[in-house]
Amino acid sequence: MILPLFLMAMQAAAPAPTRLASRIRAAIASSPVPRTAFWGIEIADAETGRVLYASNADHFFVPASNAKLFTTALGLIRLGPDFRVRTQVTVEAGNLVIRGAGDPNLSGREIPYRVGSPPGDPLAAIEDLASQIQASGLREVPGDVIGDDTAFPYQPFPEGWQIDDSALDDAAPVSALALNDNEIDLLITGGVEEADPAVVKWNPAIPVFDLSNEVLTDSRVERDLHFERLPGSTRARVWGTIPRGDPGQTFTLAVDDPARYAALALRGSLVRRGISVKGEARARHRLPGSPPYRLKKNAPPIATRVSPPLLEDLRVIDKVSQNLHAEMILRLASPDNAEPLHDFLTEAGVPDNQYTFTDGSGLSRLDMVTPHAVTTLLRYMAASPQRENWLSLLPISGVDGTLSSRFAARISKGHIRAKTGSLTHVATLSGYIERRDGRLLAFSILVNNFNGPASDIRAIIDRICTISLE
Repeated sequence: MILPLFLMAMQAAAPAPTRLASRIRAAIASSPVPRTAFWGIEIADAETGRVLYASNADHFFVPASNAKLFTTALGLIRLGPDFRVRTQVTVEAGNLVIRGAGDPNLSGREIPYRVGSPPGDPLAAIEDLASQIQASGLREVPGDVIGDDTAFPYQPFPEGWQIDDSALDDAAPVSALALNDNEIDLLITGGVEEADPAVVKWNPAIPVFDLSNEVLTDSRVERDLHFERLPGSTRARVWGTIPRGDPGQTFTLAVDDPARYAALALRGSLVRRGISVKGEARARHRLPGSPPYRLKKNAPPIATRVSPPLLEDLRVIDKVSQNLHAEMILRLASPDNAEPLHDFLTEAGVPDNQYTFTDGSGLSRLDMVTPHAVTTLLRYMAASPQRENWLSLLPISGVDGTLSSRFAARISKGHIRAKTGSLTHVATLSGYIERRDGRLLAFSILVNNFNGPASDIRAIIDRICTISLE
């Protein structure tokens, strides 16, 4: 009888699983797709650090856009909420030079961020600069219009980005001179008559791509459009069919050379104003390891655009998960790519053996982080002097950003502030839960290696958050 009594004593001494743990495990086991995925979870009291639940919290996961938590925290602490940059236009040796300094919002985006705001005029910033140039009295540019992005070394695609991403807007190339998020829209609508070629329209109307339009108007069938652009190529092709009167379909493309894109836009705006431009539009880049380009002292700016405060762009990054902007913030914090995250995360108490980042947006498949590293960062930021600004960056459950259509139930609406993340076979959510008793929980839920609808995983993630509210 000694052995059974010993086992009974051991069972009595072992801590019983908490109700929260039991409910989380039951939620994960409730359907096939979540049940076969790899889950990493840590839920902790944001103030005391006491862990309420953990599973694989010290294992590595691909974080997807949860990496933006680290980037935006770095920007907020190191650069500060009021940090601004200036985009300037100068005349140099007969050329007109638009010099980017890392302003992500040379676009028609509404600032401050507002749910459902219209996209605005993509050339609003360029038109502002062109108006200033015209007001300066310039009437002729004898040379070229140069887009200068030498404030950052020219490394448009971070390590770990997939080649098939680079043609579309989610992986727009990184540059210190970024116009309209370095993207352009292609709208395809039906022709006037049956069998006519479809009507194509670029927005903004800048000659970036050589387009082969093989779409025919055919009202006998439903719209069936296809798009192709090889990475690094300025040639694009569309084919298929579209009915007459169809409202059309828009493809959003990443531009190939952002600095040249901005130069083309500025040149076109000047010509429309009657300013003669003799030369072409071209780009000026700086190779990694080469010294920064120095503006000549005798070349004062004839036009300047000042960015919104950094806080406003950090909010855009986290609310809508803007990849390009996250990459630009990382480079603003360290223009020569000196890995600024390491010192900051050491200060935040995140061990350097719990993360690896090769980009700032989380688009890289080489990024890895543990759930515990994420909650450590979240606890640090919640205790920092920037707490209120930091919390204001995150999407709010059932209210705005990437959580506007999630957590619609009254029990959870407005009580969760968190950053989403999504790649193929990856779904993540990390942030804060405000419990009914007023306590703030820091949590990280990182899910990898599932084979099925991502919506099945998100449903369980949301269920876990709702359970943790109670």
